[in-house]
This record gives sequence, structure tokens and C-alpha cells, in this order.
Amino acid sequence: MSLDVGSSLAGHERDPYPALAEHRRSAPVAWTRRYTGFDAVALYRYDDVAAALGDDDTWSAASAKLLYQEFMGEYVMVGMDEPEHRRYRALVAPAFRPRILEAWADGRIRPLVEELVDSLAGEDRVDLVRSFTARFPVWVIAGILGLPREDWLTFRRWSMAIIDGGADVPRARAASQELAAYFQVLIDQRRVRPGDDLLSELAVTELDGERLSDEEILSFVRLLLPAGVETTYRSSGTVLLALLSDPAQLAAVQGDPSLIPAAIEEGLRWETPVLLTTRIARHDTRLGEVEVPAGSWMVAHLGSANHDESRWDDPEHFDLFRPPRATMSFGHGPHTCLGMHLSRIEARVALELLLDRYPGIHLDPGDDDPHIRGTLFRSPTCVPVRLAA
Repeated sequence: MSLDVGSSLAGHERDPYPALAEHRRSAPVAWTRRYTGFDAVALYRYDDVAAALGDDDTWSAASAKLLYQEFMGEYVMVGMDEPEHRRYRALVAPAFRPRILEAWADGRIRPLVEELVDSLAGEDRVDLVRSFTARFPVWVIAGILGLPREDWLTFRRWSMAIIDGGADVPRARAASQELAAYFQVLIDQRRVRPGDDLLSELAVTELDGERLSDEEILSFVRLLLPAGVETTYRSSGTVLLALLSDPAQLAAVQGDPSLIPAAIEEGLRWETPVLLTTRIARHDTRLGEVEVPAGSWMVAHLGSANHDESRWDDPEHFDLFRPPRATMSFGHGPHTCLGMHLSRIEARVALELLLDRYPGIHLDPGDDDPHIRGTLFRSPTCVPVRLAA
């Protein structure tokens, strides 16, 4: 079985939330074909999603390997079960230690984003999606991997092809092969002469005398593209549109930049960049009143869970002043996104620099219709702004 991620899942749906709210009320566990094209049991409430994603004994992550292995390689971490997943994650995790992430924030991420922010100066009217949020995450990932700047545009082309793999399989397959050949040369170099970049960390990290193989590193680099580029570009665009559409909350953040992390978290909850994830039942099980045979696919609707009325008041409203509560935005359980802290740092630096550099920034829709859309992936169509009053 395969999912038609190129068309039916990416989608152009403007407001899925009324239908999702109805599911939470009347059919929180239900069979559906909507997201997969074949029968899968879907979960819509926060507690049900959390319980399923935390239950690795019942639910296998192998669905992700079936979906992404062709583009990302043999070692798709998000599609691994234990003990393979634990071993692989333990080898990769040291590269994402807080000390390293903070060093990247100051030494690599901030200078790159600042350069891009400065490049917007002199523009009368700017679409922040096209000119900023779709660009800086690629720059950041290329920068922390230690790629030569002259190769960044090629890296971006490979990134976009792999991310859109469901829409154009041959193009994604070719990009994956080209990327692997390119990175194999760099891995060989880093094994001999490591630097202070992420690729070097992956090449030299050891756990109990064991290192990542070349193919494991290549698979992880491919996974960084949707994890490190796609999610950040979508979430940063969403929080910018939310703030620019609400002058009071924008003014609050401009007056107190320490509120930026709260705005980012609320944006992730309010419009979750990736609305769902999948699992496969390892054995016969029961969800509520629904019997689920072994081998059945399950859809955990992260976006619906993040709008659960039992957990958040008025969940359809963006409110950065909400009391902090855990969300499903980066998943839950053993497969919680390893790169979530990097994504948050990227978004924080981007908002800090943009709002500081252009204090008069304001939304200017003109003839455009800026809104957030998508059935699987959610992000703004555009964020047209004037950079100064």
C-alpha cells in the first residue's frame, strides 16, 4: 500500500477544523479512506493520539519506511522500531546536544538569517514566504552541514525534489541519488578531517565503539530535508501571518522579544505544519469501540489533537498568552522529532532578526488572499508585507 502524498494529502483545504471538531465530538475513532486511499483507523482526540504514539508495542512505525524509503534510503529513522530505532537514535542524538545547537545558533544560524533579512532592505513590498521563510531553512541546514556556499542552490533543488517526492517520484529518486553521490565525497573527507559542522559530528560520533555507517548518515541527511526545512519553513510562515494579522499580539512581541518562543509554540499548535502521522498495528487491538486487526494502518491526526477542546479553550484562536501545555506538533513517544529544538531555534532567530530589523513591518494583502491551507501540510499561501510604515 502507498499514500498519494503528491496530491490528495498535500491538498489545498482552507479550513479542516470544523470537520475535525465534529470527529472529536461524534467519531473520535473511525475508519476512513480520506488520508490514505485505503481503509485506516483515524484518531482525532489528544489523549487517544498520545496513547497510540506512546505505545510502541502495539503500533509499528514501519509505515514511514514504506512511504519514504525510496527517497530517503534504507535507514529511515522515523520508520524504525525497537531496538533498531533506539540504537540509531542514540548514535545520531549527540549531534543535537544543547551545547552544539546553541553554538550553531550564534555561529552559523544567526549570521545566515541576518544576511537574508538584510537582503530584503530596499524592497517596497515583499512576500515573506517567497523571499524569506522558504529560503532561510535551506540556508541554515546547508550551513550547519558545512556545505560550500556555491553548492547551496543545488542543495535546495535536491531538497525540494525529495520533499515533493510523492508528486514526482522519478525526479525525487534522481535527486536522492545525486545527493547521495555528492555527500559520499564529503563524508569521506570528514572521516579524515572533521570540522565543526553537523556532517562531521555524524561522521565521527561513537557510542560504545560503534559509528554510523555511510548509508546511515546519507539516510539521516535526506531525513533532515523534510524535518529541518519543510517543518521550519511552514511553521515560521504561519506564526508570521498570525502575528501580522493581529496588531495587538504583534505589538506585544515587538515590545517584549522574550515572547517570541511562546508565539512559535502557539503557531505550532494552532496550525500544525504536518497534520498527521501513521502507524501499523502489530497485533489485533481495540481503540474505543473499534476493533483493529493486525496489519491495519492507523492515522494519528496531530492537528486535530492540537485543537482538542478538552485541553485548550477556544482552540481555533491564535493566542500566544495561553498557559504552556505540551502539544503533538513534533509527535509523541519514542519517535518525537529529534530536530524539534533545532527547528525552534531557527524560527526564534528568524523572528528576532526580522522584527528587530523592520519595526514598521505590517501586512499588506493588496489583491492577494493570504491564508493557510493544506490537508497534510499546512502553511500560508503568501505573507505580503510592507517592511516599513
